[in-house]
Amino acid sequence: MANVNLAIIYYSSTGTNYKLAKWAEEAAKEVGADVKVLKVPELAPQEAIKSNPAWKAHVEATKDVPTVTLNDLEWADAIIFSMPTRFGNIPSQMKQFLDTTGGLWFQGKLANKVVSAMTSAQNAHGGQEQTVLQLYTTMYHWGAIVAATGYTDPAIFAGGGNPYGTSVTVDQNGNMMENVEAAVKHQARRTVQVAEWVKKGLQS
Repeated sequence: MANVNLAIIYYSSTGTNYKLAKWAEEAAKEVGADVKVLKVPELAPQEAIKSNPAWKAHVEATKDVPTVTLNDLEWADAIIFSMPTRFGNIPSQMKQFLDTTGGLWFQGKLANKVVSAMTSAQNAHGGQEQTVLQLYTTMYHWGAIVAATGYTDPAIFAGGGNPYGTSVTVDQNGNMMENVEAAVKHQARRTVQVAEWVKKGLQS
């Protein structure tokens, strides 16, 4: 296969989207991709983080995860984004990072990246689909190629059936309510496969 560079870019306050990112990493590596798992910068004040034990613990547990840079976007053939929903939209931390990509966009360096997205919320209709679609709106401006999951594998139905990208409901204790691991891994493999097709096409 054409060697695919995959950046998995996530924001996670208490760990759900980090876990989704790590599942995606595992599956992508299994199909031969070079993978970087990268977090976006945290914007919340330390007081807010310290006031939530789960948030504080997760920040400390992932302190060694590299922070994404614009160079990582240039390097990547494919990108999987993972983030919680915030009122049916993407978190400010993810939006802030995306807002720094104008220079790359202007130079045409984000066109033809293959992208896909995942998300989480605390209830089944908490804005998951809308959050993924909001992320994809930015991707359309990039000229990226969105690799939505559709219903391309039975795991998607088992994981809640979101055709735009894997989403999960998380209870008050941080437990995932749907079994989405297989759906996440399918999404990662599919993203890498589409990126391989695109990369081969661009090289021919």
